[in-house]
Amino acid sequence: MASERERALLGKSGPAYYAESLERSKRSREEAKTLHRAVHAEDQVWERSPQGLLKHLVNGEMGTSEPCLDMYQQFLEVGGKSGKHRHMTEELLYIIEGSGYDLHWDPEFDADVTIDFSWAEEPKKLEWKRGDFVYIPPFAIHQHFQTGEIGSRFISATSRQVAQIGFDWIDQLESVEAPPIPS
Repeated sequence: MASERERALLGKSGPAYYAESLERSKRSREEAKTLHRAVHAEDQVWERSPQGLLKHLVNGEMGTSEPCLDMYQQFLEVGGKSGKHRHMTEELLYIIEGSGYDLHWDPEFDADVTIDFSWAEEPKKLEWKRGDFVYIPPFAIHQHFQTGEIGSRFISATSRQVAQIGFDWIDQLESVEAPPIPS
């Protein structure tokens, strides 16, 4: 039986993981100097998505220095709604204009040995209006509905940190037709 010292000396020569991580860190610091610290309105990206009409404020693909959040404005026309979806992170909404409500099907799970997910049969209805803040728990199925006399607009923020560690799980359960991009 090998001693702990003998086991510690086992192995083989291989990649320079630590040296490579030092190089990645150095490159990352240099790249950070080139990232945008301000994204002007005319540089923000419009998207007609399965969620509806979005205007991206900050996104990991936009070359911004913000490392943690993705944020966009979502536009709902009178009587409109978003697609029904869920994702691994919590989502925060700030209502800029209009009124409506969200339906949330919160997850219910058992994490004894494996994680078995199910969702509430009946959704929780959360009314919202201009100036309100809405919290959506991680992995909750949710959908936004517009109910007022003018279209609604809100800012959505989600964390991209969970995606960066390999859990980039988004499930689009129902899609909507996005209105045209304003000209």
